[in-house]
Amino acid sequence: MPTYNGEHWIADALNSIASGGDSDGIECIIIDSSKSSATLDIVSSFSDRLQLYAMQRLDLPTWQQKTNLGLDLASADYVCTLHQDDKWLPGRSSDVRRWISEAPHVALHLSPAIIIGSKGEKLGVWRCPFPIGMVSNETFIPNIIVQNFVAMPAPVFRRDLALAAGGVDEDLGYTGDWDLWIKLGLLGEVWYHEFPVSAFRVHAASLTVSSARSPDYFEAQQRTVLQRHMEHVPLASRVKVLRAAEASIAVNVALASAANGMPQLIPRALCRLLSLGPLGIWRFLSTSRLTERVMPRIRAKLSGAL
Repeated sequence: MPTYNGEHWIADALNSIASGGDSDGIECIIIDSSKSSATLDIVSSFSDRLQLYAMQRLDLPTWQQKTNLGLDLASADYVCTLHQDDKWLPGRSSDVRRWISEAPHVALHLSPAIIIGSKGEKLGVWRCPFPIGMVSNETFIPNIIVQNFVAMPAPVFRRDLALAAGGVDEDLGYTGDWDLWIKLGLLGEVWYHEFPVSAFRVHAASLTVSSARSPDYFEAQQRTVLQRHMEHVPLASRVKVLRAAEASIAVNVALASAANGMPQLIPRALCRLLSLGPLGIWRFLSTSRLTERVMPRIRAKLSGAL
């Protein structure tokens, strides 16, 4: 758990682990870069309910740096991340133990996630565009190159492979997780599970919202991942995937900019989208999970939460 000024959310996040009914043996590593002790004071109040390793590291200001330190310090074979504003759903720990026992070789376990608002209200469900079960490399890579459809608190992954992949790229301030999922998918099998066992919170202070306030930065972060991994897409489908990925970036930037009062990029995004043609648009909407990602944010905006 990489934290920073997390006193508003951290109790809810930790309580979601502690109250899951099966927290024995779960190692919680909290690395905090807050200047005050408020976040870690709340963390310490859970010491009788969770196996905690908490530390203040002012020299590690980004979530990427803190996540990489957590990967180094962890002792388990499988790890996951939980940001301070997200949470686990009841039964997650039991489900994850079953996933691992049934397929210990899998590099990356994925599942849907519930999207919640600032007060914990359910706003939607965020799914991956895969059937339940093992997802082949030939299916995973071309789809995730188009759009990061993985909610941050959902994945469970092998620590050894994450370390072999170099952990989270600390130069990717917004898309470091997307890059990591692709690297893990290239190193081993991916398994998609049916039911959501985590919740991703949308609110005005989230990383997605703050990153989107600079359209150039927002676009550059996404384009870096695209350029880095396009070579892993089969040659026969590379042009089609690249066109869909370019449209996805344009749509993401336009929608994020519009949400921050800058709607002028929407026409360009629409042109990109329409250039895909009817079948291409349908494939794009299916792969990107655009509706599932955008509608909860619109509901949050209308309610005043964003």
